[in-house]
Amino acid sequence: MKLFHQIITALVLMLFITSFAVTVTLNFRPLYYFDIRYLDIPSMSGMSAEEIRTNYDALIDYNSVTGPKTLNFPTLPMSENGRIHFKEVKRIFLAFEYMMFVTAILTVILIVISVKKVHKILFLKLAAIFTAVIPAVLTLCIGMNWEEAFVAFHHIFFDNDYWIFYPGTDPVITMLPDTFFFHCAAMILILMFLGSIICFAAHQVLKHSKFFRSS
Repeated sequence: MKLFHQIITALVLMLFITSFAVTVTLNFRPLYYFDIRYLDIPSMSGMSAEEIRTNYDALIDYNSVTGPKTLNFPTLPMSENGRIHFKEVKRIFLAFEYMMFVTAILTVILIVISVKKVHKILFLKLAAIFTAVIPAVLTLCIGMNWEEAFVAFHHIFFDNDYWIFYPGTDPVITMLPDTFFFHCAAMILILMFLGSIICFAAHQVLKHSKFFRSS
């Protein structure tokens, strides 16, 4: 039973680290602001950097928990298919945000139980392993072929082809190059690896404490 508790705690902690990494990345606007210049998005979109930032901010605001219920780009038109797709994107965004909040609470509760009653920290070592495996596999897939991985992601999360935008009807696509999403994926994986390292380091430090049983 104690081992089962350690495994469950590790899995919940892994889900928290994953959802935290995704949520932070999706809301980390400086990454996109950097890419505006780095990828020269004004040239590929035909918009000024200020206009690009304004429309991107509207998109991120819409996808947040406290964001508006309706998406309206300040200067860009949007097709009905585009509107439907962004609604689906928002549901994914919110799912990760809610997962982060719920798993944060559950993680604290389960860790308190492990520390106060079980006196074992094996969950930290297990969480480090679990959390490292996911980004390792994804890194391998992305490294083999980013474009195929990008398309596969959309087929997994969306049951339609509304994610295929046309510049004439949804010009927002011209300011969202694939390379930006590659950078987002890289940031998520890096944050997950860091979470794994932190869990492993915490386990290595705490296992020498007399308070904890052999873990």
